[in-house]
Amino acid sequence: MAVDAEAVDTEAADARRAGRREAAPGSGSASTEPLTGFHIRVTATTFGANFSDGYALGVIGAVLPALGETMRLSGVWQGLLGSSALIGLFFGSILLGRVADVIGRQKLYLYNFVLIAVASAAQFWAHSPLVLFLLRLAIGFGLGADYAVGPTLLSEFVPGRLRGVLLGSLTVLWTVGYVLANILGTYIPINGTTAYWLLASGAVPALLVLLLRIGIPESPSWLAARGRAAEAARIRRTYLGQSEATAADAEAAAAAQPPAARYRELFARGQATKTWFGVIFYSAQVLPYFAIYTFMPQILATLNISGADTQNLVLNLALLLGGVIGLWPVQRLGRRPFTIGTFAILTLCLGAMAVLGDGSSGALMVPFLIYTFVMAGASTITQVYPAELFPTALRGSGVGFLNGTSRVASAVGTFVLPVSLSHFGAGWSMGWMALVLLLGTAVSLVWAPETRDTLTAEDLPH
Repeated sequence: MAVDAEAVDTEAADARRAGRREAAPGSGSASTEPLTGFHIRVTATTFGANFSDGYALGVIGAVLPALGETMRLSGVWQGLLGSSALIGLFFGSILLGRVADVIGRQKLYLYNFVLIAVASAAQFWAHSPLVLFLLRLAIGFGLGADYAVGPTLLSEFVPGRLRGVLLGSLTVLWTVGYVLANILGTYIPINGTTAYWLLASGAVPALLVLLLRIGIPESPSWLAARGRAAEAARIRRTYLGQSEATAADAEAAAAAQPPAARYRELFARGQATKTWFGVIFYSAQVLPYFAIYTFMPQILATLNISGADTQNLVLNLALLLGGVIGLWPVQRLGRRPFTIGTFAILTLCLGAMAVLGDGSSGALMVPFLIYTFVMAGASTITQVYPAELFPTALRGSGVGFLNGTSRVASAVGTFVLPVSLSHFGAGWSMGWMALVLLLGTAVSLVWAPETRDTLTAEDLPH
């Protein structure tokens, strides 16, 4: 049976309108459900996962120059190590996103961080490029699972009125981890010993996330869709504090959605356009992001930027500030105008850097700084859009598919950029990445849906 996403959204919207007419005050609607301690706990563990992700991906860029000397890495090995976690992310997101729709969210939500914590700590003893590559591949695989189940579980637990800002905040925490890794790499003397300590330090936040996740229950929406209504109702009452009537409405709404949809339903009528939009928009945004910020020191050196360490710090702080400020427009402006507007600005910034490739360092830093600030804000949408593009039966698979394909793009960009810089220089490198962003702008203009007020089945009981 095909999943018609438009029909699901329409039915959900009709149900919500009916609920607004009939619900009594205090009945637990989406606009009034409070944020409970359990909501905060789920949010905190998902935030921690994104911090760990950002730290793990940022730290490799910080230590690669030192590892290049101690391991005598070729350009190919530097590219492979820089993209290794991204390759793992692809496989983890694609394979385990589908698994989450079949066996549930909770198991992957917990056990993926066992893998991440162990592999992160083991990097301390990885003194060959092959061993380090395999460990970072395993870290990426675990993080890929969390990319699929983390935002999915969060979106299925938290009140609908807070979904956008909480999902968008995941990117802020990712940026905090990424920026922290870069700052540590800039101001801690990196040598053959400290590089391994810095790599292994990623096990600390991963272990904290693992401990916090022990005891998090299964998604009641997934349980109801699988016919396990009694378990779902118990979780809603125990953890979400919902009344018997509200929990019963929740189970009826979730059970109305098709259970365990087939993977090909991602490309069925009513869903295919949303799926392909998600793939292209996500990939176009993250390809230059990971490429540029993984090789920031090399880019600054190629551009002959004076005071490179200071400029690196300024750019990292702009990443952090942009991520925080970006939470407001993504919620207020709506998903579609925010995506189109930020793509256009990012395209212009990299286009300006391509034209000014041989200009003064001061002239180059202006569009670079604007690009960094806007990109950090724009990236908040990558945690919001994917979960809203798919109904419950497809959400794990869909979010995993989008994350996986985007990481292919990230890995390609991260592998190609150092080669491009050495052979063609910064101007041409910025130019081809501007074309990638231009593609994202065009596709968003044609296909981007407005999902800010789209109702998933999980919204109905709230």
